[in-house]
Amino acid sequence: MTSTEEIVVEITGLKKSFGSLEVLKGVDLQVKRGEVVCVIGPSGSGKSTLLRCVNVLEEPTGGKVVVDGVELTDPDVDIDKARRTIGMVFQSFNLFAHLNVLNNLTVAQRKVLGRDSAEAEKVARANLEKVGLAGREHSMPNQLSGGQQQRVAIARALSMDPDVMLFDEPTSALDPELVGDVLGVMRQLADEGMTMIVVTHEMQFAREVADKVLFMDGGYIVEEGPAEQVIGAPQHERTQSFLARVLNPIQKA
Repeated sequence: MTSTEEIVVEITGLKKSFGSLEVLKGVDLQVKRGEVVCVIGPSGSGKSTLLRCVNVLEEPTGGKVVVDGVELTDPDVDIDKARRTIGMVFQSFNLFAHLNVLNNLTVAQRKVLGRDSAEAEKVARANLEKVGLAGREHSMPNQLSGGQQQRVAIARALSMDPDVMLFDEPTSALDPELVGDVLGVMRQLADEGMTMIVVTHEMQFAREVADKVLFMDGGYIVEEGPAEQVIGAPQHERTQSFLARVLNPIQKA
């Protein structure tokens, strides 16, 4: 039995509409501390919108989002303060092109967390080493490969000491040969006990790393459970159909 103290993310009745288009139609989800949750599903199913609602980059139309005991959907919440415990890595790397790697990692630490330059640099260097990029502190983003830029983005998020990390298709913009290095860093974070919600199309990663897999379609969670169940032996016809296409890419639509 999991105590409520162990629940890091709790989503209840989450809805999100863009005009007349309802993208999320009532999503419930609990994520325990140290749990890795992978979200899979077809394009347009609401996966990325779900992730962006967790830290209220998109304001939910209805429902409740609680992270670390703080309700982010409360109109009176200090959203900037609440977001400090949540790291996010996007499809695009979103690095500051005019800043070198070290400055990309230290600017938010100094401005948001109030760390002095020495402490911010120490944290930045430790996280660059963690993602395999020690020695690249003075490189500019355009001097790095896409995979290296994404690893810098992960190191930047980690430098803010988050309690939970959100990954929105972090390998989708990468050349295939660069995907492995990024997934390797994410595997390491999972092994170290980082709480993670990962929107991904990397089924092998989800199968190996996820404690729980969600299959989303049409704004709902259609199926949810351990990876070996949802990916290995899906019960719902829609999940079966999706995985048949994804796991057998030569099969024609």
